[in-house]
Amino acid sequence: MQFRDLPKQYEVLKSQIDAKMLSVAASAHFISGPEVKELEIAIAEYVGVKHCITCANGTDAITIAMRAWGVGKGDAVFVPDFTFFSSGECPADEGATPIYVDVDSGTYNIDPVKLEEAIQKVVAEGKYNAKAVVAVDLFGLPADYPAIKEICKKYNLLLLEDGAQGFGGSIDGKMACSFGDISTTSFFPAKPLGCYGDGGAIFTDNDEWADLIRSICVHGKDTSNPNDPNAKYYNIRIGKNSRLDTIQAAILLPKFKAFVDYELSDVNKVADWYTEGLKDTGLVLPEVIEGYYSSWAQYTVQLPADVDRKEVQTKLKAVGIPSMVYYAKPMHLQGAFKGTDSANADCPVTEKLCATVLSLPLDPYKSKEDVNLVVSELKKAIR
Repeated sequence: MQFRDLPKQYEVLKSQIDAKMLSVAASAHFISGPEVKELEIAIAEYVGVKHCITCANGTDAITIAMRAWGVGKGDAVFVPDFTFFSSGECPADEGATPIYVDVDSGTYNIDPVKLEEAIQKVVAEGKYNAKAVVAVDLFGLPADYPAIKEICKKYNLLLLEDGAQGFGGSIDGKMACSFGDISTTSFFPAKPLGCYGDGGAIFTDNDEWADLIRSICVHGKDTSNPNDPNAKYYNIRIGKNSRLDTIQAAILLPKFKAFVDYELSDVNKVADWYTEGLKDTGLVLPEVIEGYYSSWAQYTVQLPADVDRKEVQTKLKAVGIPSMVYYAKPMHLQGAFKGTDSANADCPVTEKLCATVLSLPLDPYKSKEDVNLVVSELKKAIR
């Protein structure tokens, strides 16, 4: 069994994907081809924002957003402690200090109460300028943006939505990647919408930021005269080389159609099968709040404290069932932050999650029989 069945997805979409890839190869328009703009327009419309700017990967997307905002030395950026490394790595790479905040044990997303406490502490100490919040849509579920946006407004903080795992999720019909002042996503192959390599995108309604982001993505070029054929050689700021390859955009176009047409609803059906099969097992199951819709990047359970996770994984592997641990170490305990103020975090929920979470095989192409097998073998493994 595949953890996320990308071969099966390709089998289903092979004719459309192959035709798109061959078209790019025939045109030889490998960089900034028309498929890139087509994808940006389609995804911006789907998300419900004015601008979508694609880039090389999801990590670059966050870094570029931080740079567009002028985040740097002396700034504090508030980040959930339970997340992938890039959520905190990117502000740190711009010279800022990530301040790690504990998460909600049911949704895995940043806890608004703990966020406000962390902001108040930083403001009271006066060592750093409270600048921005990075809210992560972990495992496909949007963070608590109604509460987070109010907190950001109260303390005059910029809000970045890290929607790398949340693309396709929503709150009361409003789509993930539209909640931040700037939002970002990743097209890494295992994400809800993934390409066949690296890729990412940045979303905003702010025209000025959008122009700045487009400039940063291509070596800080002058974007004031797009019709000038030499404009890409006029560099007015230090930027990056961060573009989505045309062939990746071409691959994403049929995958995006499938995602909207049936994959998103089908992966929710698979998640429902897991939830039904695993109720009354002693496992803590993922929580989806009323009005929220998840794109289910992962189906993550919490094992009882007295269950050996490695032993469970070994038993599952022995019968051909893969599993993963997202994430085994809190951000504030990562070696990269040792000896810095980022390491000074009180996040007991995150520490408990890191010791007990286990992610199960999940994708839109799993059958009821697949899920029943995983459920049956997991029940045996935890007895």
